[in-house]
Amino acid sequence: MKHPEYNEFAKFCLHELIELQDDFKSRYDIDGYEDWFYNQSNGLLTFSTEEDQINFRYLLAGTFSKRSNTWKWSWDNENIMPEVKKEVSSVKNFGYQSEFEKLTNGCFESDEEEAWELTAITARLTKGIGVYRPASEDLLTFMVIQEFVDNETAQAIKDKYVECGAHEYRRRAFVCNHLNYRDKIGFEESFETYENMQLEDDDDFQDWCNECEKVRQKEDGWNDNSMAFADIKVICEQCYFDMKELNLGYR
Repeated sequence: MKHPEYNEFAKFCLHELIELQDDFKSRYDIDGYEDWFYNQSNGLLTFSTEEDQINFRYLLAGTFSKRSNTWKWSWDNENIMPEVKKEVSSVKNFGYQSEFEKLTNGCFESDEEEAWELTAITARLTKGIGVYRPASEDLLTFMVIQEFVDNETAQAIKDKYVECGAHEYRRRAFVCNHLNYRDKIGFEESFETYENMQLEDDDDFQDWCNECEKVRQKEDGWNDNSMAFADIKVICEQCYFDMKELNLGYR
């Protein structure tokens, strides 16, 4: 049963969202694009028509299943990547402070109308500029758009990600060509790393084996000779940490 104050708050947020969405669509005309694509790894939502495109950062508030008639918050969904759900935890924290159970229960029976209310609350609490719900038959995904990203910046973000046969689309990492998934041959990093860490714009995950480190020290750093010996290759972030686990057993 809804808390009376929650019911009033949810309706207020939904009314606010209607005005917010009108302004958002008027400003960016997202309905004028033919295609859409979102990526949980880099947190970008892209609308495009041929070579013309527009990009936004987004959060994934949650999903509504038409089959089970349930809402599931993104922070309670292990299949949703951290980049697009970490800030949604602020909604849960607000729910605890206000004693609004709908904001603290990870999954519960619901309907599509309420899913829009929950998305509206998320938009208000995370200062969203609009919302988007991609077309889908069974599982509806509700996104809160955070900010516009110019195409140059968006491309720079996308360039930091690679397709991986094992882990789909993840951040890129650079390792020497000697590292593999069988042998413990050392793991020398350019800086200490951990999974899902935030990187500075100019940083990448970088690692090389013990033999590469010997050559690097002999050459007094990275130069043509040490780089040629390392023969750097690009892998995804998850592959990087799988190799790190093999060599260091850090998990």
